[in-house]
Amino acid sequence: MTTFTGSSGDLSRPKLEYGLATRGLSLWYDQFKALDDVTISVKTGLITSLIGPSGCGKTTLLRCFNRINERYGNVTVKGEVTVMGKNIYDPDVSLIELRKTVGMVFQRPNPLPISVYENVVFGLRLHSESSALKRSLLDAAVEKALTEVGLWNDLKDHLDRKATTLQLEQQQKLCVARLLPLKPEIILLDEPCSALDVNGTRAIEELMFSLKGRYTMLIVTHNMAQARRVGDECIFMLLGRVIEHGRTEDIFLNPRDPRTAEYIEGRYG
Repeated sequence: MTTFTGSSGDLSRPKLEYGLATRGLSLWYDQFKALDDVTISVKTGLITSLIGPSGCGKTTLLRCFNRINERYGNVTVKGEVTVMGKNIYDPDVSLIELRKTVGMVFQRPNPLPISVYENVVFGLRLHSESSALKRSLLDAAVEKALTEVGLWNDLKDHLDRKATTLQLEQQQKLCVARLLPLKPEIILLDEPCSALDVNGTRAIEELMFSLKGRYTMLIVTHNMAQARRVGDECIFMLLGRVIEHGRTEDIFLNPRDPRTAEYIEGRYG
């Protein structure tokens, strides 16, 4: 069984150049072809932005990397999807382990309606034998995760507080913190700032910058300014196909395809 055990910060493990990749990937919902022959390679440790008009396949592509699309039924996939060099459609792949390695943050914050503390340790409790989880280990995991996302100082004296009562920005940061004890390699973000105000958006972007290098991040965004600010690389999609993929600076200042230029300039989408 493939474990996809996370090893962020483990210098003894060779670092792959590409954390995520697809080759000839096509996906259908019933008869509708949502992705058409998508081939990309996403560099390890960087932030890559996925841009394009609504309905172009961005979120579908994002969800291919943890196979969440298959939950919706009537989904057909052809081609190859690799995470850390492993084809996730190989028969020996454990979906549970895959989704520990590939964490996901959604458009709206979705903390569980339990305490801040229990949100952070939820995954550990779910994936470990309870006898192996000493309180000291859980306490350390909570402090480490909340420190990484910049919440520890604000919440260390309020760990029993119900998570759904936090500010939206704090809730979204908590959703990231909830992933970290499972030691993911990849963090997928599906428009993580769409429900936030300007200050909240800035805070989440600063969080992404602080995590860069330790995690490979792929973010779907409709905000061109955000894509340009946070993305080391950028992928432009249209009608289920990848039109252009390159350094963000090149995509925005010197796009190779006229369709990319038209979208970035706001002529459609």
